[in-house]
Amino acid sequence: MASLHSNQRGEILNTPENQTAIGIIGGSGVYDIDGLTNTRWQRVESSFGEPSDELFFGELDGQQLVFLPRHGRGHKLTPATVNYRANIDALKRVGVREIISVSACGSLREELPPGTFVVVDQFIDRTIAREKTFFGPGLVGHVALGHPVCGRLAAVLFETAAGLDYQVVMGGTYLAMEGPQFSTLAESELYRSWGCHVIGMTNMPEAKLAREAEICYATVAMVTDFDCWHPDHDHVTVDAIIKVLMDNADKGRALVKSTAPKLNNRTGLCPHGCQEALSSAIITAPEARDPDMVARLDAVAGRVLNG
Repeated sequence: MASLHSNQRGEILNTPENQTAIGIIGGSGVYDIDGLTNTRWQRVESSFGEPSDELFFGELDGQQLVFLPRHGRGHKLTPATVNYRANIDALKRVGVREIISVSACGSLREELPPGTFVVVDQFIDRTIAREKTFFGPGLVGHVALGHPVCGRLAAVLFETAAGLDYQVVMGGTYLAMEGPQFSTLAESELYRSWGCHVIGMTNMPEAKLAREAEICYATVAMVTDFDCWHPDHDHVTVDAIIKVLMDNADKGRALVKSTAPKLNNRTGLCPHGCQEALSSAIITAPEARDPDMVARLDAVAGRVLNG
């Protein structure tokens, strides 16, 4: 028996009733995994504009996976021009209830050298030019974000990476910067003084929007280099960085492949409350809600708006 989810174009997407579709957001090649079956690219329109790319659907050991190249195939979008709202909305529309975010990052700690995987559990958002919420005038919502990562999903990712003998760390703070330029030395030292562990440009507002959409979300931050605070930073060659990037990409695909079966047929609500984040978050009284906003949020917040 399948649950029917429709996108804005009226196309029907099938998701088994007892199964969670897993969304994977990452680089252009993250979907290049051996063993994927029933694969297809499909455009899914969002009420928040165009997602970064078509979605790539596939199955792995019976688990439905939906991949989204964050920057589009060929890396066409800068971190600031990614339409994060459309990406999360589109994934929710096709039945995704858990998202694994795979992203490259710089290290702010000596003990996190290139090649390390960090299963992040906190963020500091320093982005300034991005739409960060689905809500707004006419429909106001405030979600709790004290713990922005799903502990259940993060634990599975850590255990899987450790089982693959990766150099992996559980927990760490990800500083999300606006970019596209990298940090100045003063900024890098400031972020270190704040206790941050890694730095990147893409996981905010992605994590915030996933919480608003009641989707479990976890990040695997793959260290490619030390940020400019490190005395050896200026001596690192482009070839060395590319080698780390390629190694990390291979390991990232293997991590997704090994994690997916562990999430197969997972039922029940997330014990951390991710899938009920909006239960007490919407402030606007029903009679004061903007009907256009209600319609726009049909996928993201339909559970509480139409229930």
